[in-house]
Amino acid sequence: MWLTGATVIDGTGADPVRDQAVLVENGRISALGASPPPGAEVVDLSGLYLTPGLIDAHVHFGLSSDLDKLCTSHTLSVAEIAADMFVNCRRTLESGFTTVRDTGGVDDGLAGVVASGRMPGPRIVHCGPILSQTGGHGYLGAEWDSADDWAARQIPGLVALSLLSDGPDSVRRNAREAFRRGASFLKMCVTGGVVSRHDKLSDTQFTYEEIATAVAEAEARGTYVTVHAHNNAGLRTAISAGAKCVEHGSEIDAEMAALMAEKGVALVPTLAVAHDLLKDSTGAGLPAHIGARVGNVIEGQAEAIRAARAAGVLIGSGSDLIGPNQDRRGRELVLRSEIESPMQALVSATRDNARVLRLEDIGTVEPGKVADLAVFGHDPLADPLVFGDPHEVKVVLRRGRVVKDIR
Repeated sequence: MWLTGATVIDGTGADPVRDQAVLVENGRISALGASPPPGAEVVDLSGLYLTPGLIDAHVHFGLSSDLDKLCTSHTLSVAEIAADMFVNCRRTLESGFTTVRDTGGVDDGLAGVVASGRMPGPRIVHCGPILSQTGGHGYLGAEWDSADDWAARQIPGLVALSLLSDGPDSVRRNAREAFRRGASFLKMCVTGGVVSRHDKLSDTQFTYEEIATAVAEAEARGTYVTVHAHNNAGLRTAISAGAKCVEHGSEIDAEMAALMAEKGVALVPTLAVAHDLLKDSTGAGLPAHIGARVGNVIEGQAEAIRAARAAGVLIGSGSDLIGPNQDRRGRELVLRSEIESPMQALVSATRDNARVLRLEDIGTVEPGKVADLAVFGHDPLADPLVFGDPHEVKVVLRRGRVVKDIR
């Protein structure tokens, strides 16, 4: 396949190249600026803008339904839950996101079905169920539910939101269970969260010994632990125990950013979900008062991005969208463009996210990389609102195959 005529923004931060041809063979980019070989399928992208396929490093496909119906009132059938998840997968792909990192909620069965091509969706890298402490972030049951009730709500092959883990032995057992279920990494919640029923953002969760146990299990499999963290007390414990990635990080300052840079810890900010919850949390099936819990999270993450950038921390990009209305995933790049440049927002959501996910074969438009590509109708660097409009995504390629074409 010979893609011709587009302005290529390659994801490395280099200046766009006008009218740059891209040759795709066997699912990979084989050459740039080449002439088409005999018999090649020619795809005319004149006037359009080609980028690497976008990567969302913080998704929750297992939370694609109304959360009250899913977690509290239990009024959804398994068929409805599965349908909502598959719709979310398709919408994500058609929005230009060809890879996602699911940070809690999906079972390996969903990832496998999408990978097989039986349902449309992006490549899914996942942690399986989150490791949460009893009463901590990641547990979404009602106050009157028991831990046993929560464990029983998993749907093997589809949904597994979290495993309640107390003490190093419990953490070790559940970490091994997550890997048994196909996890590529582990996630722990080491502070309270916005979408929580039983904690505050200022709470710290898990001890050094518990986190270190999960880190040891991850390192034994050549992978890492990422942590949900909103306050620096919990984050400092997690970093000292060996965690290598931070989700949210809404209290990170210059001192914490310097520690992260020293220890090689990445940051994945999540702006879109905070804006959505502040505007209307009921759309996700959450109580109206959840919006008040957002507090300083939005501005705190903006300051964290600035501090982390100054310290040289690897910064990815994640939307953290929850509930049934996850059709504007690219809005994360729009919000990042208000803090940094649109180019930096794109690099974070492509090359740098690939580094966060430890995937070397995606993230840039370069020979040898998998041909995961997104093509926009207008220049997203000139108008970053383009990132957030699925209708501006005219063409999507996944592994060299056209999966969307609305030119």
